[in-house]
Amino acid sequence: MTGRILSRLGALNGRWSGSGSRSGSGHGGPGLRVQHDRERLRFTVSLGSEAGNTQECAVLRYKFTNLKRVDLMSTHVPEAFRGRGVAALLSKAAMDFVVEEHLQACVSCWYVQKFIQDHPALGYDHHVVTDLQC
Repeated sequence: MTGRILSRLGALNGRWSGSGSRSGSGHGGPGLRVQHDRERLRFTVSLGSEAGNTQECAVLRYKFTNLKRVDLMSTHVPEAFRGRGVAALLSKAAMDFVVEEHLQACVSCWYVQKFIQDHPALGYDHHVVTDLQC
């Protein structure tokens, strides 16, 4: 199990240094992959089960509040996979989408707010609007 966790963490770290969008139809290598489901307005990461026989999914949901503004509403990571950087991977993909599509983001999700604050070098704060503007 420790090897599997280290393998997943290595895959996550590799994503941070690579170039290109993380918000397309699917990205990543042998590790975790973010899928952007534009029809259902969500980003997902499919996760293997700890038991090995079911597929669980981590999700970041958003909605458009107007043509150029999205509300990043919530993230959910199954309990067995928390603390492994999955929510950070989803948050980065969602914010990359905001930047690439020249959108503004209202950030209702506390985790996405924390992610933006914890990673100021990524410059996402320039795309976030205040509660009064949402």
